[in-house]
Amino acid sequence: MPDDIFAYHKTLPEPEGAVADRLFALFNQELPEAEAKLWHGHPVWFLDGNPVAGYSLLKKGLRVLFWSGQSFNEPGLKPEGKFKAAEADFPSADLIPEEDLRRWLRKSRDIQWDYKNIVRRKGELIRLN
Repeated sequence: MPDDIFAYHKTLPEPEGAVADRLFALFNQELPEAEAKLWHGHPVWFLDGNPVAGYSLLKKGLRVLFWSGQSFNEPGLKPEGKFKAAEADFPSADLIPEEDLRRWLRKSRDIQWDYKNIVRRKGELIRLN
């Protein structure tokens, strides 16, 4: 685990710390080629510099965000924001739907919108995969 993500996990109360540890393991299993780092204060996985998935602490538990998740066509994900992101909330480790999460993580590799260049393109998203 990268030092910055380890430090982030150490700040989490329980049960969120256990959720984060499980999420980290699942993210790394399904996205072994991705770069994991703290970005805007939260763990995020990048493929070729493009953010694809991450998690952050909310009042109701940990939220998993998929930058291109609205294109996954998955009923377990809720739209987030004005672009293509979608999210799912996990209040405890035993409530993580691992089969769904693994599928969503695989889709985050296969279905990507170009967030890496969104500023250069003045807010226009272009589909990569």
